[in-house]
Amino acid sequence: MEKFDARYLEMAEIWAHNSYCKRRQVGALIVKDRMIISDGYNGTPSGFENICDGNSSEGATLYVTASPCLECSKLIIQSGIKRVVYRDEYRLTDGIDLLRKAGIIVEKIG
Repeated sequence: MEKFDARYLEMAEIWAHNSYCKRRQVGALIVKDRMIISDGYNGTPSGFENICDGNSSEGATLYVTASPCLECSKLIIQSGIKRVVYRDEYRLTDGIDLLRKAGIIVEKIG
């Protein structure tokens, strides 16, 4: 566990409070070289095109309040993220299993 893992997860928790999802509020941060390059929370897609602002997540760490589901794990793999740190278990483990199979470091803390 890195020195700042708990703090980044706390920040992801703050973002989770912005979610309007009634079933599960999830917040996330992507951190690369100790810099937050992206943050957000789950919700319904707005239907607008997602324009990339040039931040590369290649080799970054994702801090997320809940372990990723299978669909999210596929996106994580494609993004180049190399490490996922999470706090709460999702009811299914297939997402975490896929991340590990892809060689991504997965750590549960908290």
